[in-house]
Amino acid sequence: MEKGKSKSVFAQAQSTIPGGVNSPVRAFRAVGGEPIFMESASGAYMTDLDGNQYIDLINSWGPMILGHGNTLISDAVKEAVTKSLSFGTPTYAEVEMAELICSMVPSIEKVRMVNSGTEATMSAIRVARGYTKRDKIIKFEGCYHGHGDSFLIAAGSGAATMGEPDSPGVTRGTAQDTLTVAYNDMEALKATVAENKDEVAAIILEPVAGNMGCVTPVDGYLQAMRQLCDEEGIVLIFDEVMTGFRLAPGGAQELYGVTPDMTTLGKIIGGGMPVGAYGGKTEIMDMVSPKGPVYQAGTLSGNPVAMAAGLQMLRFLNENRSLYQQLESTQQKIVAGFKSNMDKLGLNYSINAVGSMFSIFFTDQSVKDFETAKSSDLEVFGKYFNAMLERGVYLAPSQYETLFLSTAIGEAEIEKIVTSNYEALKEIHS
Repeated sequence: MEKGKSKSVFAQAQSTIPGGVNSPVRAFRAVGGEPIFMESASGAYMTDLDGNQYIDLINSWGPMILGHGNTLISDAVKEAVTKSLSFGTPTYAEVEMAELICSMVPSIEKVRMVNSGTEATMSAIRVARGYTKRDKIIKFEGCYHGHGDSFLIAAGSGAATMGEPDSPGVTRGTAQDTLTVAYNDMEALKATVAENKDEVAAIILEPVAGNMGCVTPVDGYLQAMRQLCDEEGIVLIFDEVMTGFRLAPGGAQELYGVTPDMTTLGKIIGGGMPVGAYGGKTEIMDMVSPKGPVYQAGTLSGNPVAMAAGLQMLRFLNENRSLYQQLESTQQKIVAGFKSNMDKLGLNYSINAVGSMFSIFFTDQSVKDFETAKSSDLEVFGKYFNAMLERGVYLAPSQYETLFLSTAIGEAEIEKIVTSNYEALKEIHS
């Protein structure tokens, strides 16, 4: 497989872009080798600068649920562009988008558009703090909520600790207001809340984690968290930047039947354009300026081109709900094939899957939190990633990322993915 042009462009990029990439995981440092630069995509496939074609199993980290180049989305964008790229004023499309989101997502009565998932989560915790008049938040080890200072906190020793900065540039003062607890450990969460009685403004989590690989909530976990927040006056925030509109039209909260107080959204909501949103109960959202005292603004929020793409995406998903069964069926066929392959080869593995999200871990442990995710053999994963890449299957270049499927993946692609999986595993274990 020729990769000369990607190699050349990567060398060029490193002189003007930190690390040669605009988001760290793209650098391939976790899997070895050098990143592939893409030139185009259509349906289930991406094509790189050298003309190599890959079945896409990340789909822009979630947004391309209908595959690449969907004409419904692209036609809407083309039409919007003819009117203007940006106004800096309110538009009717923003109202339509707000009404559609509120009708689809159980927890959202009012919503504010922003430009990224990071903006959405940063804004949501600020509003929760303003609403409760409390300072501390609780997040979960292995859950990622963007690169806001409050979220770049590592867990210390023990089940729950006062946070420590996980990145230079994050102050200890900021970190002290973030408490970190192990995912899926309800007793640790209860203990942390009790130790910080009447000080916790919000609990924020990915209802299905996607940033330690795909990790699903154990039975009753989300329900118990909802009850705890009700008892303690804590704002429960579901970060559905990944899961929103992907696991169901109403996201993970619809799938699991648990309604948070606030929800953050991104990825699919923009149809491929950079968009985010946060919303929730009216009494909480009315804290946001200009209605209330909590300030948040954005020059390009509600951008008309992004709104056009997002509206078409959400309308289609809302009107064609059977596609979620199609996506799950695709996932089940791929996962069944992977399991059969690994059993034949006698390998240790764990696979987590829900809807159109799944991850393979090279470990003999059941993966339920970040600690068990870290038991996965990263060296084997790196070899596996590159072996799949050579066979034309593009995986997430990190063990700690989930895979996302699209409706463009058909039977031929499923067969190629499963066959490539067997060949790749056999190669690296021979």
